[in-house]
Amino acid sequence: MIKFLDLQTINQLHREELKNAFDRVLDSGWYIMGAELKKFEADFAAYCGVKHAIGVANGLDALILIIRAYKELGLFKDGDEILVPSNTYIASILAVSANQLVPVLVEPDLDSYNIDPSLLEAKITEKTKAILPVHLYGQLCDMSAINAIAKKHNLKVIEDCAQAHGAKKDGLTAGNIGDAAGFSFYPGKNLGALGDAGAITTNDDELAVAIKALLNYGSHVKYQNIYKGVNSRLDELQAALLGVKLKTLDMETSVKRTIVNRYLTEVNNPKIQLPKVREQEAHVWHLFVVRTNDREALQHYLTKNEIQTVIHYPIPPHKQTAYKEWAELSLPISEKIHNEVLSLPLSAVMKEHEVSRVIEVLNAY
Repeated sequence: MIKFLDLQTINQLHREELKNAFDRVLDSGWYIMGAELKKFEADFAAYCGVKHAIGVANGLDALILIIRAYKELGLFKDGDEILVPSNTYIASILAVSANQLVPVLVEPDLDSYNIDPSLLEAKITEKTKAILPVHLYGQLCDMSAINAIAKKHNLKVIEDCAQAHGAKKDGLTAGNIGDAAGFSFYPGKNLGALGDAGAITTNDDELAVAIKALLNYGSHVKYQNIYKGVNSRLDELQAALLGVKLKTLDMETSVKRTIVNRYLTEVNNPKIQLPKVREQEAHVWHLFVVRTNDREALQHYLTKNEIQTVIHYPIPPHKQTAYKEWAELSLPISEKIHNEVLSLPLSAVMKEHEVSRVIEVLNAY
């Protein structure tokens, strides 16, 4: 079976360094908010080109804490609206709801699968306070257009970078193209921990100070709580392990781009819609997602030929029971995407013969 994502083999590449990092943390006797976290935050901030990188427990918490901090600073309040793509993973939307703000769904562009900037202004009301673009599958949104609209209407831009570690455009890296950004380091991400982990990046000093308190029970000084905070800390072990893997992130992205180039140039089956790429640097290929009118049949065929695939994502947010108030919404582009997408095997440890086999099987479909 050609695995969709072989995490075991990926992490074996770093085996000795990961073991050394584990031993270093174990022997230090300090497991929360110590030297490993400080070093990773500094390294990740430098990687993204920002002033602040703040480790948190996971990617959802990263987005929740950004919005919560803006509330504590008086910029957002209950009932305010945030524009979000209608075809994103539900975490992007949950972060808005968790803060008692209102997610407003905006359809994506069918070519990029990212939020369509041309639809944003029609959704803006006096309650709109932010745009939350999601760099879906690893490709940057049209941030020039989004930032221009945000500036015109005095809105914050909160990047969801959960799938876009290292994507670049015009000299700026994902996480440094808005006012703040949330990252996930879930094990299957481009930069993956060995458990749940996340981070926030920003150049806003005041926002960073508020977030650092909120994630630690609302406290900067032990036993002195200025906010009704939460516990969402990136622990020393995950920080140390992430520091190991950060060093090879760009190299692994380069390997994936080579595989993707083969997919894009050698898959020629008219039944299969390949992804469209605007700029190579702006796409880091967290996923390689194709579309087809007969997804179930294609997935069954690939499984029969021992090629593992995954659907990202089978049910759009407005069709989820959690958001039953949206059940009557008609979002045809999102529904088309969710009904047709299929993610193919892609990782930095795929062997050349495996890539060739995937291409051969797809073309024979």
